[in-house]
Amino acid sequence: DDLADEMEDVDFDDEGADEPDAEAWDTEEDDEGVEDGMEAQDDSEVTFALHSASVFCVSLDPKTNTLAVTGGEDDKAFVWRLSDGELLFECSGHKDSVTCTGFSHDSVFVATGDMSGLIKVWRVDSKEEVWSFEVGDLEWMEWHPQAHVLLAGTADGNSWMWKIPSGDCKTFQGPSCPATCGRILPDGKRAVVGYEDGTMRIWDLKQGTSLHVLKGQDGHQDPLTCVASNQDGSLILSGSVDCHAKLINSATGKVVCVFKVDSIAPKTPAGEGEEPESNSVESLGFCNVMPLAAVGYLDGTLAIYDLTTQSLRHKCQHESGIVQLLWEESSAVVYTCSLDGAVRLWDARSGKMISEYRGHAAEILDFAVNKDASIVVTTSGDHQAKVFCVQRPDR
Repeated sequence: DDLADEMEDVDFDDEGADEPDAEAWDTEEDDEGVEDGMEAQDDSEVTFALHSASVFCVSLDPKTNTLAVTGGEDDKAFVWRLSDGELLFECSGHKDSVTCTGFSHDSVFVATGDMSGLIKVWRVDSKEEVWSFEVGDLEWMEWHPQAHVLLAGTADGNSWMWKIPSGDCKTFQGPSCPATCGRILPDGKRAVVGYEDGTMRIWDLKQGTSLHVLKGQDGHQDPLTCVASNQDGSLILSGSVDCHAKLINSATGKVVCVFKVDSIAPKTPAGEGEEPESNSVESLGFCNVMPLAAVGYLDGTLAIYDLTTQSLRHKCQHESGIVQLLWEESSAVVYTCSLDGAVRLWDARSGKMISEYRGHAAEILDFAVNKDASIVVTTSGDHQAKVFCVQRPDR
């Protein structure tokens, strides 16, 4: 609340253009300069600092929203309390970077997966490991929205589904290239999986068969990076390295429209040797309360599309690449985190920035928002996870 009161006194209008920051970034050539500039401001309430390398992923427990699980490059995963950063238990036994973490729908179990494909599941109340399994190199992992069922995609093109803790298993064979992203649809009966060859499949989870295969013109030209669905699962959005986002009718498997923004040449952040002309869709999602979708690009563009007219509504520019975006559950506010280490809240109706939170000394790699949109938890290349209080009286 104190933070919220302070926020009230700050005038954010001038920051919309973000110009002072832009200059600061352009002049700081060396990494140390960037870190000094970034560390100057810390808006976070709690810092979790038990990781000894980059923290790649974070999930919040959906039932109580009081716990977080983080995984990192140090081959470690931790379950900890949001209120004070207190460690509950370590998910031990991984021998590679932990890149996937998540709580089951009822917060009974927590799953952790590392790059080499070792997946472990723990019972949260007893802090005991109840199941583990080794697959090929892990690309993504997700819990079923209504059951103790875990789905994961691997580099050999397979998607795996397990009942937890019995371990009953089913595999969905994709093309012989990585299954780069996947999402279980809200009905819990289907999943959409994207692949490195640009194809996409909608799977029937019970039958183990593919209902629709999108390839060629309907698929993407390059690897898929992300998929999302709207609240009732009737629409799917897919994003790719080819810079296109496709809107798909999940019942028919037909492409409704293709979204593409004119790329601006991104400024390569200091100390990174990436080719500046590359751009791709990094993250996307649907608004629950209005017919809007958001697409975040590597060049720092946040595009808000109107689904009714299938047109671009707003373009919100970031100084550096967007890593991930998330919509608030019950409003038209979209959150972005980016390579400059800041979390930003945008009003999708006006396209204006509502607020900005800083505190990391490196890029943010993942973040999560709690159910009532009062807390954001971020993970970063600076080896830390942070909890930000973002509740504002006027929202």
